[in-house]
Amino acid sequence: MSAPRCVAKGQDLIAQRIRQIAEENDVTLVENKPLAQELYKRVEIGDEVPEDLFTAVAEVLAFVYRLKRKEAVNV
Repeated sequence: MSAPRCVAKGQDLIAQRIRQIAEENDVTLVENKPLAQELYKRVEIGDEVPEDLFTAVAEVLAFVYRLKRKEAVNV
């Protein structure tokens, strides 16, 4: 299994637009500003997440998967 990849990035208005598009497409949003800032500095669109950030990204993904599982049970 490959590492997660950056599919979009931005600051200010671009970040707001990314969030808007995510919401319009029912993409779960999780805010982790320190992680987002580190990814923004170090990763270009299309790049894999750096290995030293795997744990932080995995924690966010696990949280999202738990939310989605809970939503599926409550439907």
